[in-house]
Amino acid sequence: MKYMKDTKNVLYFAGIIGGSLILSALIGGVSMYKMRSLDNVLSVTGSARTHVVADQVKWSASFSRVVRQSDLKKGYAMIAADLTLVKAFYASHGLDDSSITISPASMMDYYDYSSSPSSPAKEKQYSISQTITVNSSDVAGVTDIAKQSSALIDKGVIFMSSSPEYYYSGLSDLRVSLLSSAIHDARNRAEKIAESSGERVGSLRSASSGVVQVLPAHSVDVSDYGTYDTSSIDKEVMLTVKAAFSMR
Repeated sequence: MKYMKDTKNVLYFAGIIGGSLILSALIGGVSMYKMRSLDNVLSVTGSARTHVVADQVKWSASFSRVVRQSDLKKGYAMIAADLTLVKAFYASHGLDDSSITISPASMMDYYDYSSSPSSPAKEKQYSISQTITVNSSDVAGVTDIAKQSSALIDKGVIFMSSSPEYYYSGLSDLRVSLLSSAIHDARNRAEKIAESSGERVGSLRSASSGVVQVLPAHSVDVSDYGTYDTSSIDKEVMLTVKAAFSMR
């Protein structure tokens, strides 16, 4: 009786151990399958770029006068006269009031750095200035006006022009089409890589888009954080995408 009982115990524990080994083998097989499935993915980077022409322009300029404290009233009158000349110049070149934003006149202390500490004390001076900004879809027209704005200096206006800034308004819609093209480029690259290993590229598993780069035409000066060139009318918009494809 004792012998039969010991035999049953041995068989019982053997069954447990055997079952554990089978279960471990099954788990190991599933894990190995998952590992192989995860490894059977090819990650590549694709890109797409297209040429665009700016359809919006922003041009800012300012004019100023330096006057003594006792002549502040006169200084503001001079700024008002300058503004009249500037607006007349803009109107003569076809700019309407709806495209022009005029800031309030501002005043700040003016320091004469040419005088030495030993120079006699002078009456305090102030610089009065005003900024005028043009936002327009007439890119060529505003660019031409900016080039001719030195004519205001000939009329006695202390006119300081900034470089026009050029923008493309269709960037949001363009980004969608570029994303599709970049994924297509990524698949082409993946297929070329797969050829060397005798495998075929399957379905797209994942894709993540990079930042949009708006560059001067023919430029390669990209940034990890994205860049938006405003200095050129002719631009190239570039987008990269990281894509992962299954292999079969």
